[in-house]
Amino acid sequence: PEKTAKTARVINGERYVFPGDFATVEADGTLTLLGRGSMCINTGGEKVFPEEVEEVIKLHDGVIDSLVVGVPDQRFGERVVGVVSTSESIDEVKLLEHCREHLAGYKLPKNVLFVDEVQRSPNGKANYTWAKATARDMLGIDA
Repeated sequence: PEKTAKTARVINGERYVFPGDFATVEADGTLTLLGRGSMCINTGGEKVFPEEVEEVIKLHDGVIDSLVVGVPDQRFGERVVGVVSTSESIDEVKLLEHCREHLAGYKLPKNVLFVDEVQRSPNGKANYTWAKATARDMLGIDA
């Protein structure tokens, strides 16, 4: 009920839905979806949308799938971490070099963690709870 009340609101008798997605309007009028506000990673005062980083990681030929999450970091508040499944052996340094060609420095993953399979729901929805728990476990960060 609380989430529904925040998401679906009535304004001047009309019902509107506010899903929490962030987007920018480009000069030509098209929308570029950035991602969910609830998944946004705050690292050193900068906002990083996981979906943007995931798409860049998945551009690499050897990557099958990836999810990006924020984990606690003493210096930056949160740190960007990629959880990645690959079709071949990929060097973390090479993958980060690939990312550097497409992303600003603060958006680069501080860690890339390789897993056999990235977990998603049957409809393909990202399982960020699993990805965050996996990242914390592999990095030895207490919950």
